[in-house]
Amino acid sequence: MAGRPVIGQIRVQEVVRGDGRRAYTIVRPDGGVFSMPDRFLRRCEGGTDRTYAYVLVDHLRWLESESLTTETVAFPDLERYMAAVGAEYRGPFGKACLKGFYVFQGSQGAGREVAEAFKSGRLPSRADRRRMFLGHVVTELPANPLAPKRTRRRHPKMPPEGARKRLTETLASARDRMTVTWLADAGFRIGELCGLHLADLHLRETAECGECRAPHVHICHREANPNQARAKTKHGWRVEDGIVCGGLIRRVSPAMIHAYFEYMTTEYPADAGHGMLLVQLHGPNAGQPWAAAGVRGMLRRAGIREEMGRIRPHQWRHWFTTSVLDGAGGNAVIARDAGGWASATTVEEVYGHADVHDPVFEAALAHVWNEAP
Repeated sequence: MAGRPVIGQIRVQEVVRGDGRRAYTIVRPDGGVFSMPDRFLRRCEGGTDRTYAYVLVDHLRWLESESLTTETVAFPDLERYMAAVGAEYRGPFGKACLKGFYVFQGSQGAGREVAEAFKSGRLPSRADRRRMFLGHVVTELPANPLAPKRTRRRHPKMPPEGARKRLTETLASARDRMTVTWLADAGFRIGELCGLHLADLHLRETAECGECRAPHVHICHREANPNQARAKTKHGWRVEDGIVCGGLIRRVSPAMIHAYFEYMTTEYPADAGHGMLLVQLHGPNAGQPWAAAGVRGMLRRAGIREEMGRIRPHQWRHWFTTSVLDGAGGNAVIARDAGGWASATTVEEVYGHADVHDPVFEAALAHVWNEAP
């Protein structure tokens, strides 16, 4: 930005490369590119660059309103910004994005004071933002290594009770029924499910890949999927003698296999040349890969139609992880591997809990309350 103030309405620009991969940058109304943000986004992995681009464009718009630039902003300004946008904002707060950007900018010789400040301080947490939003002054936010770890409550964002049974009984399309079954039984992220290719599915025992004896799928991150679906995890994968190997392996259930064969034998178009699993069934784009927005719309409409409220794809992942954790006796490592989590600590913090309906839990309360079990 060369020290100049931001002028006019800036925006995120998607760039489609020759090989089909998509990248993101930030441009001015006249089409000029913001140099430093563009260089930073080029270093981000696919999937992350899009999220970071939208976080950065909001930040740059705020800098414009404050008559600041990325070179003149100070660390207290960043704390104030996070308090302003983060108190009740449900989206990504962008702490990692802003830290990464300003540290990168410092490595390029600009804004070194802010980059150095990140080594001795941190941006506000959610609790800090709420306090600051209410007018409390926070001047120092040390990370105390002696403080006990906070235990998070059980994740509340799960589908309504009985939603899977009702949807699989009422959805008219075999594709839609398969979608619900696969989301519930494997805990797929929506990008993982919509990004599956038929070659990724090894739905019989002792598949040729030799990496899992039970039926499974390989979740492979592909930048050039025509429906723009990309897996969050980016494990290395390859094709050997026409067999997909590597990636993130996820086990599949007998119900998933049954739903798959029903869909493939009744609805999957014979002339689909893209090789992806989920396809659109109606409209001018029939036969083309089904995008994540289509899955979200189908679930939303079905939930409203069945008077269960809005249903989101990620709710099934929460349900799956909680169910696996309960069935594994609280073993977070098993839940991590079953759901493809990067860390068992995350599973423990987000999903670890005492079931309020468990007989042991109720007996403990009865003892405290001097009641008969």
